Amino acid sequence: MSENRSSALSGSERLAVRRRRRRRRISIAIGILAMLVSGALVYGLWQAPVRISHVVVYGADQSLASLATVAMQGTYFGLIPRDSTFFFPEASIRTNLLAAYPAIAAVSIFRTGLTGLSIKVDTRVPIARWCGATPPIASSTTPIDDASCDVFDASGFVYATSSPSTPVNPFVIYMPLATTSLGTAIGATLPHADSLSGAFDFARQLSTFGSPITMVVFRGDEVDDYFKSGTRVTYVLGDEENAFTALASAQTNFNLADGSVDYVDLRFPGKVYLKSGK
Repeated sequence: MSENRSSALSGSERLAVRRRRRRRRISIAIGILAMLVSGALVYGLWQAPVRISHVVVYGADQSLASLATVAMQGTYFGLIPRDSTFFFPEASIRTNLLAAYPAIAAVSIFRTGLTGLSIKVDTRVPIARWCGATPPIASSTTPIDDASCDVFDASGFVYATSSPSTPVNPFVIYMPLATTSLGTAIGATLPHADSLSGAFDFARQLSTFGSPITMVVFRGDEVDDYFKSGTRVTYVLGDEENAFTALASAQTNFNLADGSVDYVDLRFPGKVYLKSGK
């Protein structure tokens, strides 16, 4: 009886051993197959038909393509080429372009076939020129040195010293601005960015009084608008609607276009204070 039991246990053990060996062989086979497949995939990724060989840029100078090419140099983990059409570093390319060219507002990247890359660039629209913290001489008749001015977009982002496009607003802006790490205003955002649109609308409205606005000076929460005629209008930032209503209601009492008024003070609700010129 005991001999039969011992023989049965021995048979069970041999069966378990055979199963373990079979599982081990299957695991080894799967591992080898996985290595072969991975090797084949890596080898395939290095082949020219699936690697980006040319970059085309739309909306900007074609020289920007070199930044994309640089970003695609090298490999991932020493195995996968960064210029692979399946794994090209889209985020790095976009970051490099935006960092190198602040005038670029947005970048769209897409593949062209298996070997091409197309980049569409949207540039910023210049809203006006920022010319410093304060005007050298507070006069609307003082010539503006364009070389000392930078252009900014609708968000108040200062992005270039010049622009191929004419700014939306002809007047220039003065306001204190912290410089960036580059030691210039490029890359900084103007204070009161959320209030700039209303201030610029007000400046354009003032031009309907017969003389254009040439200069807008921001001083904390107060704004000075200078007419070409020499007259200055002062009001509280954000209170443009009330300031214009008060000015319009009193316009029959003075002329803002002939230089006969030195300044108009609209900082007090419902009040218009002015000083006549010489």
